[in-house]
Amino acid sequence: MLGVIGGSGFYTFFDEGARSVEVETPYGPPSAPITIGPVGDHEVAFLPRHGRRHEFSPHAVPYRANMWALRTLGVRRIFGPCAVGSLTPELGPGATVVPDQLVDRTSGRNDTYFDSSGVHVAFADPYCPTLRQAALGPGVVDGATMVVVQGPRFSTRAESQWYARQGFALINMTGYPESVLARELEMCYAAIALVTDLDAGIDVGSGVRAVDVFAEFERNLGPFKKVVLDALGAVESERTCTHCLPHDGVHLPLELP
Repeated sequence: MLGVIGGSGFYTFFDEGARSVEVETPYGPPSAPITIGPVGDHEVAFLPRHGRRHEFSPHAVPYRANMWALRTLGVRRIFGPCAVGSLTPELGPGATVVPDQLVDRTSGRNDTYFDSSGVHVAFADPYCPTLRQAALGPGVVDGATMVVVQGPRFSTRAESQWYARQGFALINMTGYPESVLARELEMCYAAIALVTDLDAGIDVGSGVRAVDVFAEFERNLGPFKKVVLDALGAVESERTCTHCLPHDGVHLPLELP
């Protein structure tokens, strides 16, 4: 089964033919009940990251429960659509990007299932190359470094300019720890990012406002959903990726669902 975790403004996926499933996990309930339905030849599980009514701010999303719930239902490959700000004028609002790297600038998030084990996870390349390739349809930008900040506030101009000077192209609040939790659960994961704004230090305007971000996401939601649908359609029926096993093919000592 494939999974899709919808970001801000991406709260539903199926028009019809889907069933809703509630899953209990050792980490509490996920953000919302998970809907499961057909997409082409695949069965797909959809979970709105922030809840159905955006109940969870980025720092409060139950990431561990979300990923565990999807794994419990049989999901092994996940696309994580998300809204991002751009740190470069070359990527303006409406651009769709498949990142290839991330930088974690969050703090205090539960970002591992190994709270009491001496376990280290290989994470040099945080995204599944097979899923990334599937998401690279017409007009989709291949590769960018996404810096993930704590939120829920947006960056100051100075922070934004600093990130840009480091060579980061995208800024986001939810891309971590979703990706590393997927790796610990031995699931393939790739982000698909929709640019909604130029970040505060790049744009000379009034800075980023949530109302503008949501409005831009809504304007592009139809085409963005098509990018996700096309990515799902490009995924092979059988999983062949070995990159996303945490230790070069060695399974982690976790009792997986």
